[in-house]
Amino acid sequence: MGGGGKDMANLEELQKKIASVRKAIQSESSGLSDSKTVYELRKSFLDKAGRVGQLMKYMKEVDPSQRAEFGKNVKPDVTVLGDCRLTLKLITERMAKASHKEWIESFKPLDKEEYDKVIDSAIHPADGPLKMGEVVTAVSDAAPQDAVLVNDVGLNQMFSSRYFRYRTPRSIVTSGGLGTMGFCMPAAIGATFGAPERTVLAFMGDGGFQMNIQELGTIMQTQAPVKMILMNNTYLGNVRQWQQMMFNSRYSCTHMMNPDYSKIAAAYGIPYRLVTDRKDLKSAVDEMLKTKGAFLLETAVMDEENVMPMIKPGSPVDKMIFEI
Repeated sequence: MGGGGKDMANLEELQKKIASVRKAIQSESSGLSDSKTVYELRKSFLDKAGRVGQLMKYMKEVDPSQRAEFGKNVKPDVTVLGDCRLTLKLITERMAKASHKEWIESFKPLDKEEYDKVIDSAIHPADGPLKMGEVVTAVSDAAPQDAVLVNDVGLNQMFSSRYFRYRTPRSIVTSGGLGTMGFCMPAAIGATFGAPERTVLAFMGDGGFQMNIQELGTIMQTQAPVKMILMNNTYLGNVRQWQQMMFNSRYSCTHMMNPDYSKIAAAYGIPYRLVTDRKDLKSAVDEMLKTKGAFLLETAVMDEENVMPMIKPGSPVDKMIFEI
């Protein structure tokens, strides 16, 4: 990032600019509501030892009674009491515009490295078993422009969120990091009622699929046209990946014994197809999309595939890994 002296000079200059508007901020921020906003602006960098250095911390509070919150957890260099709607405007007006061209350009080699090491082999594998990214890409390419993606929790969630090509706003229903396995199927059923004119694609792993497998009865009874893509790797894949990385592949309670999904689908009157070879993937996806109503497409994907890149717990962002 450059010399420490230059950084400190920049900090002192910014502090002076902020101090110059404090009185204006305080005078314009009277009569505030009980709501409050805590805003923290940080400029961080790694020194040669790999430690994170905090160049500047800037905290804002709205509620005057919350002065004690300043410095409670992180000691700020500059504090401003005021409504962010007013204070941010006053501060940003005094900041010089920057294009960050060099900083943005610095990411291009990293983009290429990620594509070469991760993305290309994930969506265009030359041989071996099917991969989740490959399945997601095949479905996304063939789906209507306004298709809705719904996913479960685990590797299927990360692969589908990453490689599905969104073309229309409001096209993903996901639990983010707050959901539990089994989220997908009832959410997908709801999506077919909320957007009946759109194709709803539900991506699940074999673990999450069985968490709410009884909802196939709801699909049968309501005739909800959910297109279910079951990416079966015979594992609780996300947990297995952590066990591989953190415990030298000493797997515990992550391998799955699966039922015959063709018989389960037949019992609920839902069309079904199994894909084990990538040469059959496109035709199977086309059949699913052309079939009226619900459809269960099971794909036998690579059993120990990992989602990459990732950062190990406690590691800085520049220690991102591309393989285990």
